[in-house]
Amino acid sequence: METNYILKEECSRIIGACYEVHNQLGHGFLETVYQEALYWELIDRKIPFQKEKRLNVFYKERQLQKFYIADFVCYDQIILEIKAVEGLCDDHIAQVLNYLKAIKMRLGLLINFGTARVQVKRVIL
Repeated sequence: METNYILKEECSRIIGACYEVHNQLGHGFLETVYQEALYWELIDRKIPFQKEKRLNVFYKERQLQKFYIADFVCYDQIILEIKAVEGLCDDHIAQVLNYLKAIKMRLGLLINFGTARVQVKRVIL
């Protein structure tokens, strides 16, 4: 049975870039190290993105003065939230879901570089 994922090819390219960063650096660095390495890997792979993009937050159709700064927004449609922790938990997934709701986007990738193997979660609203 094949599952049709939204933006499947785009997600695959982003995840491939994340795997390459982890293959090169391993685990144990701070999140900022992975963020900078991923910046260069996305450029090398010609994946369109914006780093630390400021995104408006909405409450009951009202734009709030507060905003969210995404680690990356790729293809203008995918929030890429990176972590460097011992393991992902429900709170991390809830964080991405809340971001998606607040900024009115549908898809997020949650990537954890802090373990022996990269952890990847697709978060769909």
